[in-house]
Amino acid sequence: MYIKRNISWGVILRYAWKNIIFFTVYTTSIFSIYYFLGWDFIDIPFQPLSLIGIAVAFYIGFKNSQSYDRFWEGRKIWGGIVNYSRTWANQVLCLVNADHNTKKVLIHRHIAWINALRIQLRQPTSFTIKENAAIENLFKRHGEQKPACDATQQFVSEKEYQDLLERKNTATHLVKNQGLHIKQLLDNDQITEFDKQLFHHTLEEFYNLQGKCERIKNTPFPRQYAYFSTVFTWIFVLLLPFGLLNVFESELSDMSQHLKPWFIFLMIPLCVLISWIFTTMEKIGSNSEDPFEGRINDVPMTALCRTIEIDLRDMLDEKDLPEKEQPKDNILY
Repeated sequence: MYIKRNISWGVILRYAWKNIIFFTVYTTSIFSIYYFLGWDFIDIPFQPLSLIGIAVAFYIGFKNSQSYDRFWEGRKIWGGIVNYSRTWANQVLCLVNADHNTKKVLIHRHIAWINALRIQLRQPTSFTIKENAAIENLFKRHGEQKPACDATQQFVSEKEYQDLLERKNTATHLVKNQGLHIKQLLDNDQITEFDKQLFHHTLEEFYNLQGKCERIKNTPFPRQYAYFSTVFTWIFVLLLPFGLLNVFESELSDMSQHLKPWFIFLMIPLCVLISWIFTTMEKIGSNSEDPFEGRINDVPMTALCRTIEIDLRDMLDEKDLPEKEQPKDNILY
């Protein structure tokens, strides 16, 4: 999640530089063919092009709205994980009639669960967005593509860690282990039957929250909207220079002779600007489709996991607590 109020031009250019160069070369080529080679027949009426632009704008608006809904739902889910994590720690500390080490195991296993879930959600899929090298290198420096069980090693026993290495869904088995541990506490008369019901309700909520995250992660944004939004945008921006030729030519007759060259040349930067605006709007929606990729617009799961860890370990009265996660390149992961 980008945390500065204004996005820096460095980040903007990382995304836009290839398109800006392409639009400049493309528009200049069409401009030169029309005015210097005399190909007057390549211009097209602007009225149908304006209708295409309006339709594309509505289509992009719908896509961006739905993409933001996916991000906001993901953020609300992780807000629920934060709240129920504190509830879990409070239940362990208040209801478990056992030594401090037993309570520590239950709470630390939960910290392992949130970190395992975070890593699982950040694994790439077949529909993961691919950016240019400048963007990919930025996220590779700070990204997390390691196995999910690696994030659990410092929070669980070696025996449990070795078992997790053999599992397909690390986070699922950590919650299962919590349930088995609760059963053992009940058998040892360290909690009551009513306490067990409270614990299992919280564990059920963890599974619900995990399932909601996996639903967003494993269900791509409908491709008919995502793909054709890109297609329609590029059709519009590729036709745009031909339509502007017609517009600028119709205005030349009313201008003084010495202003005509400047007015004609103005078509190039104006066309590049309009094309950049439309492609940027389309890309914003594409970059918000999956809120768990660990990219610039995504849910800052690492920071949320660190916040939960600090809170829970502080509730255990532990010392040497970790520092809050700090942004990297103004991006909070």
